[in-house]
Amino acid sequence: MKNIIKWLEENADLKIIDEPLDVELEIPHIAYIEVKQDNSRPLLFTNPINKAKNIEYDMPVLMNVFASKETTQKIFDKAPDDIASQIEKLLKMKPPKDFMGKIDMMGQLFSLKNVFPKRLNFKGESQDVIIPKDEVDLDKLPIIKTWSEDGGAFITMGQVYTTSLDGTMQNLGMYRLQQYDKTHLGMHWQIHKDASSFFDQYKEANVKMPVSIAIGGDPLYIWCGQAPLPYGIFELLLYGLIRGKNAQLVKSITNNIYIPRDVDIVIEGFVDVNKMEIEGPFGDHTGYYTLKEPYPVMEVETITMKKKPSFVATVVGKPPLEDKYMGWATERIFKPLLQTTTPELIDYYMPENGVFHNLILAKMKTRYKGHAKQFMHAFWGIGQMSFVKHAIFVNEDAPSLEDDISITKYILNRLTPKNILISEGIVDALDHSSPETLVGGKLGIDATSTPIEDGIKEPLDDKELLNKAQKLDTQIIGLKQYMIDTKNPICVISVDKTTSQQKVIKNLHSLQNHIKVLVVVDSSSNFIDNAYMLVWRVVNNIDASRDITLTPFIAVDATNKNKLDNYDREWPKDTLCDKSTLDRLQEKGLIDIDEEFINRFGLL
Repeated sequence: MKNIIKWLEENADLKIIDEPLDVELEIPHIAYIEVKQDNSRPLLFTNPINKAKNIEYDMPVLMNVFASKETTQKIFDKAPDDIASQIEKLLKMKPPKDFMGKIDMMGQLFSLKNVFPKRLNFKGESQDVIIPKDEVDLDKLPIIKTWSEDGGAFITMGQVYTTSLDGTMQNLGMYRLQQYDKTHLGMHWQIHKDASSFFDQYKEANVKMPVSIAIGGDPLYIWCGQAPLPYGIFELLLYGLIRGKNAQLVKSITNNIYIPRDVDIVIEGFVDVNKMEIEGPFGDHTGYYTLKEPYPVMEVETITMKKKPSFVATVVGKPPLEDKYMGWATERIFKPLLQTTTPELIDYYMPENGVFHNLILAKMKTRYKGHAKQFMHAFWGIGQMSFVKHAIFVNEDAPSLEDDISITKYILNRLTPKNILISEGIVDALDHSSPETLVGGKLGIDATSTPIEDGIKEPLDDKELLNKAQKLDTQIIGLKQYMIDTKNPICVISVDKTTSQQKVIKNLHSLQNHIKVLVVVDSSSNFIDNAYMLVWRVVNNIDASRDITLTPFIAVDATNKNKLDNYDREWPKDTLCDKSTLDRLQEKGLIDIDEEFINRFGLL
């Protein structure tokens, strides 16, 4: 994989676009549309430009490297489940009982020699070109701006290499990096991340923190950057385990951080621990803008690169996107590590329209009463799983977790208020729904029981139920019922919100014979017949401790919150495409979308 572009041409049907296109909106909009297609492909833009800055770049932009499950599996060169089995075997390794057992163990232990990164004492291909500090100019890199209201251009697939203050630990993370000017980048490492922990060490010592940012190279480096390993474990150990060979590292030119020899570009510099700048807004993987906040700033000392580098980038926003396939691999590979804490776990699934940390489905072997609730607490206490807001557990007899229709029916046929646990804990820094940052409500559903007997007492069709509801509250605009053949049909109503929706829900209590589960959304930003995006909206927009009530029916307020709800934070906007950019790309024949596609994925 030394020549990733050639590899993608031969293995992933790389699509090459030669037309000059702007790194602001045009290129990322094409990538955003492409990865939502059923047969999405990696994209290479050979002539990127920046119209606003009047720049023609001399390197191509590569996007959607992880374009599909098939491409992702080829990048790993093996099925993620096979890698998981390898990890499971290592975790369960026991002293051998006989000579052949010793031989087998020796083979396993010998293979581990490839896990540890190897430090080389010479320069790498990534250092063929060295740009000194007085010539550093980030404008020479085709850094993209995806969304109209982004605070600027962002490096979106940077491999951020940092070390602890004492040099004993090294970390690889994938954080967005905002370009402020020709020599400064904003470091968006959130408070829960290892790089932020390292930053605290440097700040306490009041010394500058070295950082090296790599772009490109083997795509497995990129995946390793988002792998949820425990604190202090260097992510490139996974590279060695998966590739079966050591990651080869070379020393940065201006600091002591080691980076892969074969990446395309390296940006080296130091973070002044006493300097913070406003970073953002940024259209993030939640499908919402992350708001402006102060973050550390990196001053660039040098940029090194291959003789003919490529600039790798990704687009984040509303699902499905490239992170769907990266997350799928992570989910599969890390299952054995989860099972060390929850051994009765059979499988789990994090749907991409739950944006991963907002929703998890888990299948388990239930052994005793309350077992599922024990699992909920265990999940909420494990590393990055602690950020999961909504966890649903099913028994071993449940259908495939990825069979959306069947698993939803299974859950709804077992749903009761007494099997719902509402708790509180830490939430992702990107979560916007909780009353305060970093802490919010958690929802757990125990659907491991046998099916319940009671369903709706008096079912009504959508038209009749809407008529009754609108007589009770004039804010109600539309209504659609889902899963009406289950014990707990879901009634979705859209509203033109003028009061707290808790008042609307109370006004509908008299319809308890006709409703079992009620979900309320804003009419202005939702199509109530689009189930995929409704799931995305609901799990993004609710804080369980505030927005869920359990009597006389289960009700969920998934509207945007404001002062009517005693919500004092700023509610972020959706990431929406720029219509004029889409129209222009459509006229040029660079995208082919219709109104149905636009509505299905909430593009506008």
